[in-house]
Amino acid sequence: MVRSFHYLLPLVVFFVFVGFLYKGLFLKPSEVPSPLIGKLAPVFELPTLHDANATFSTEQMKGKVWLFNVWASWCPSCRVEHPAFIELAKRNFVTIVGLSYKDERKDGQRWLRAHGGDPYTHIAFDYEGRVAIDWGVYGAPETFIIDKNGIIQYKHIGPVTYQDLEKIIIPKIKELQG
Repeated sequence: MVRSFHYLLPLVVFFVFVGFLYKGLFLKPSEVPSPLIGKLAPVFELPTLHDANATFSTEQMKGKVWLFNVWASWCPSCRVEHPAFIELAKRNFVTIVGLSYKDERKDGQRWLRAHGGDPYTHIAFDYEGRVAIDWGVYGAPETFIIDKNGIIQYKHIGPVTYQDLEKIIIPKIKELQG
């Protein structure tokens, strides 16, 4: 009896493995749960991308619903989502804060000029990527929605599309602005 179990063990392991693979087919990588959802957004103060002598602080956003987008000039997916943020900025109903992530200052500035302009109200410059770590960023792009109390309400991993704007992000912002 023990001998027959040894023959069945590889088959059982195989079916368990196939089950995990099958479940993985239906997961959405942009919906990775974040431990920061429902918690206070990490506070920071950094120099700005356009002026090394000026700073941006999350304290400036107290009492506002705002969108926080982590991007970089070296990020191909950031180029994909940039037109959606240009469109969102034209609607002028939410403050969009950018975090230039692990980038050279001049590269970020040049990238914005080359790709349709600057949709951000503020851009913090995180050359070393330390602030991004505090926010639980895996890589660029990642986008967060923060409520009036400074609580992270939503996190989007990967490029934001026009569809994401219309179906998820804009309705969530309007709900929070209430």
